[in-house]
Amino acid sequence: MVQHMTGLVERPRAAARWLTAGVALSMLGSMVACSSSSGLEKALNPDPPDKMYAAADSALNRGSYSDAAKRFEDLDRDHPYSAEARRAMVMAAYAYYKAGKYPEAIAAGKRYTTMHPGTKDAALAHHIIASANFDDIKDPHRDQTATRKAMAELKLLTQRFPDSPYTKQAINRIRIAENILAAAEMNVGRYYLNQKQFPAAVGRFKTVVSDYQTTPQVEEALYRIVEANMTLGIVPEAQAAGAVLGHNFPNSEWYGRAHALLKSGGVSPSMAGDSWFSKALKAITPGSKAPAVEPKAPGPGQPPAEDMPAPKGGVPTATSPGGRPPFSFNGG
Repeated sequence: MVQHMTGLVERPRAAARWLTAGVALSMLGSMVACSSSSGLEKALNPDPPDKMYAAADSALNRGSYSDAAKRFEDLDRDHPYSAEARRAMVMAAYAYYKAGKYPEAIAAGKRYTTMHPGTKDAALAHHIIASANFDDIKDPHRDQTATRKAMAELKLLTQRFPDSPYTKQAINRIRIAENILAAAEMNVGRYYLNQKQFPAAVGRFKTVVSDYQTTPQVEEALYRIVEANMTLGIVPEAQAAGAVLGHNFPNSEWYGRAHALLKSGGVSPSMAGDSWFSKALKAITPGSKAPAVEPKAPGPGQPPAEDMPAPKGGVPTATSPGGRPPFSFNGG
């Protein structure tokens, strides 16, 4: 009998617990419904584009870069055909860059240059893409993918927008990138030289000579070509490399070493014969360079080039990035 009464008492308690749980679930459902309704209403009735742009711009000015990027992208999504949306696309790339989110900055910048290649903000988009890659450059002993991507974008910027506010900085960065790539080629070439893989080494040194003529690595590259070809017994190539080195850098330590090496083999620097230099380099015009162009000032709302400087401490290089005029090889 007692057991029966206990069961009767427990049933109302269980029912009460179920009732309480049901009320809680009902309240939670109402809250979710309200939240969903609010989100749906916001999606169906977003703020006007000018208000959304102002809010994103305000977040950018406060230094809330990730929030600003999201707000700019929300504007582009909610009002894709508005005048503000196009500008918001490039400003999202800029905000991502300032937040240190380089892949997102590059993706947003490329989206802009693909959809709006000829607009006034296209130069800024290219500048952002280049800067994101440039800031990711590694020292010459490591992978140079970012350097090559940065250089490709920098060259695109200077070719398509020669008078943009970002072109002068782009030209300087191209020199730095070329110096890093030349140093990387030299590192690989020296490795092959040490492994006695002389043809592979010569290939790397010739790349420096032909592709990165304004870098300080050219002197050593020419000497290494002399050294490797003398070892291989390809004397005319060694003589030609020595002649080019002596003509352009007569007081160089590398030329002194090259001259001594050739002399020890009973020959001297000479361009006589059918050498790689006479074939591959004769089309180069010594000292040629593009005419200087006065850059325009940034437009309203466009960040200056200095707003995206090189990383703290500069970009790592093997030697000084100072440029030189292209070397010549036939008395020019």
